[in-house]
Amino acid sequence: MAKTVFQSVDDYLATQPEAAKGVLEEVRGIIRKALPEAEEVISYQIPAYKVPGGTALYFAGWKKHYSLYPANGELVAAFKDDLSPYEVNDKGTIRFPLSEPVPAKLIERIAKFRAKQVADEAKAKAAAKKR
Repeated sequence: MAKTVFQSVDDYLATQPEAAKGVLEEVRGIIRKALPEAEEVISYQIPAYKVPGGTALYFAGWKKHYSLYPANGELVAAFKDDLSPYEVNDKGTIRFPLSEPVPAKLIERIAKFRAKQVADEAKAKAAAKKR
């Protein structure tokens, strides 16, 4: 089987099943609105959003769910109550069922949180290099 190499998020979304495509378009729109300065790219063959300092967020569609990455310990702790209805694994994945309404406000808050984390990490690295 030939491996698909996506050139854009549009290419990625075009390959998704119809049942998932609308949900993934909605997730994409939420992230783009939350992170208007982010560069939308394909990384690891899934959609990713790069902000100054690094990649803030990835998303991917699956058969019965879609996922956001990375969900590090700080993010999971900050959103503990909000994430309780969803599956969060120890590898940094948050899984949202395709069969449920998209939690737009939660995804927006997660995107902004991750962008701030990336910026803070970049500042800390820059400060450490100056020492």
